[in-house]
Amino acid sequence: MIDLVRTTRLANGAAVLTEHMPSLRSATVGVWVRRGSRHERKDWNGICHFIEHAVFKGTRRRSALDIAVESDRLGGNFDAYTAHELTGFSLKVVDTAVPQAFDLLADMLLAPRFDADDLEREQKVIIEEMKMIEDSPEELLNELFNAAYFPGHPLGRPIEGTPDTVLSFDRTRTTAFHADAYSPRNLVIAAAGNVEHDRVVALAERAFAELWNDAGRDSQVSSAADGEDVDAAPRHAAPIFVRRKKELEQAHLLLATPWSNARDEDRYAASLLGSVIGGGTSSRLWQSIREDRGLAYAVGAAASTFTDAGVFQVYAGTSPEQADEVLELSLAEIRRTVREPVGEDELRLAKDQMIASILLGLESSGTRAAALARQEIVHGRRLAPEEVIAKIEAVTPDDLLAVARSRFTTDQIAFAALGELNGFKVDRARLEI
Repeated sequence: MIDLVRTTRLANGAAVLTEHMPSLRSATVGVWVRRGSRHERKDWNGICHFIEHAVFKGTRRRSALDIAVESDRLGGNFDAYTAHELTGFSLKVVDTAVPQAFDLLADMLLAPRFDADDLEREQKVIIEEMKMIEDSPEELLNELFNAAYFPGHPLGRPIEGTPDTVLSFDRTRTTAFHADAYSPRNLVIAAAGNVEHDRVVALAERAFAELWNDAGRDSQVSSAADGEDVDAAPRHAAPIFVRRKKELEQAHLLLATPWSNARDEDRYAASLLGSVIGGGTSSRLWQSIREDRGLAYAVGAAASTFTDAGVFQVYAGTSPEQADEVLELSLAEIRRTVREPVGEDELRLAKDQMIASILLGLESSGTRAAALARQEIVHGRRLAPEEVIAKIEAVTPDDLLAVARSRFTTDQIAFAALGELNGFKVDRARLEI
């Protein structure tokens, strides 16, 4: 039987992973970097996001316009993003264009020009991006909350950085951090679609090795990781705060608690519990707050999982005069999961929803390539869909009850609110589980 998923680890430390999907005429190729905002010292906050932007401004061989034109010619499906624990770049193309896609990615990521004038312009662009977040109450509340929930830790800092840090990213600093972060040991090269593994490995070895050698990358060392221990596990706080923002029409509420991390054995049970509480239109929060009472348009729950930490958040946006009722209804659903097991039918629905999402994702070369890269970065191996589905199917109502009772405790519950909330008060006693 032909193995459709293959892995090769290059001598320089880079990993190459492919999944062959012979029925497609497309392929997604990408490079994921094992560096994100949690790997930045405080005075470097935002540098990973800044570099993600800056590599599009030109290389030794291509101008910014050249990159844009070539990307459009290849199909225009270029995705780039910065997360807390990784940075990703991927390009979906027709299968015959994989060599061109590799050449473009390699040139951008390993030989960026980092022209001083270009960097100065991009600083302004990112500061405008920060202003957009200030104007988005959901995003602003999330940033305020993260800072209070992970005090003094990189996970509590904004991915985009601050105006002061971004303005410090001149050519010298940007080049120094890039040289270390984009070294071979930190790169995962993944491709999925109508691709041949040996061909992808050959492309990676040639394209990337030539650029590393030309740039003399091994001679550059960044000081970005000195001092602060950015790899230290975060400490969860349990903040309670209400921030007034009088120009808002709605009150934006957030309940949160520590959660399973991306490697915990109970992560599947935790994910299913989160789905039951607020994962979709059939969830308890949606039905109770939106459908039964019409108190909110946006309401739900989601978890953020990292390699060594996790946080579960219940979110709702409602009129200020309804904030008390929405908070009480949200707490009631959390208390309910602690006091009684989830029913078999409700658990079955959550499992079906999660499994369907996995199976539908298998139809996308982009989803598959990203999954290969994330699993390599987080777990050091591939988790086959069959393995994940089996883990999901094995979860019982008692497993969900155990997660609820260990995670939903009064002393761990955090709360944040943003809006015109005169007279709205929350204390620890009110959050009792």
